[in-house]
Amino acid sequence: MAHTIQGKKQLLTRVRRIKGQAEGLERALNAETECLAILQQIAAIRGAVNGLMAEVLEGHIRTHLGAHDISETQRDNDMEAVVAALRSYLK
Repeated sequence: MAHTIQGKKQLLTRVRRIKGQAEGLERALNAETECLAILQQIAAIRGAVNGLMAEVLEGHIRTHLGAHDISETQRDNDMEAVVAALRSYLK
């Protein structure tokens, strides 16, 4: 997973931002904040998670599937793993 190690600082920054947004959502719910504000916070969290997924997925595809030094069998196995992860994410 060299691509996640190289981008570790950026990824952790994104995760911490998501964590802060989730904590803000929890506070808003506890404070019985207006529905629209709650919906906006949920949408912001979803967008942040989607951005994180896209960044990690792109790195994985470029590093593992785009590598020139892997066998066709390994590429097929990696492709199936990516498809399974995408299916799970999109459920």
